[in-house]
Amino acid sequence: MVSRGEVWLVTFDPPIGSEIHKTRPALVVSPDDLNRSLPMVTIVPLTSGSHPTRFRVPANFLGRSGLILPEQMRSVDRRRLVKQLGQIDEAVLHRTLAVLRNLFAP
Repeated sequence: MVSRGEVWLVTFDPPIGSEIHKTRPALVVSPDDLNRSLPMVTIVPLTSGSHPTRFRVPANFLGRSGLILPEQMRSVDRRRLVKQLGQIDEAVLHRTLAVLRNLFAP
């Protein structure tokens, strides 16, 4: 099963326009009850090759520094999940979820 807070290697190709592309790590942000019942999961990609903004969350994962990109959040079919890489730090997960709430707040 896929769980919130896990980091998976996800294939994003083919992209359109400015969408994230390549196969890269992504953080699962969808709640576990949805992950158990739907064939899709909601993820936010991680990158080590971008610039910070107030909505991007700094993260260290598997010894690499990078950013979580909440503005690139998307739901993907489980077939895009290549393999589980591990679990993100709880504080980073909470910060990411807070940013997502802020993005959608009125």
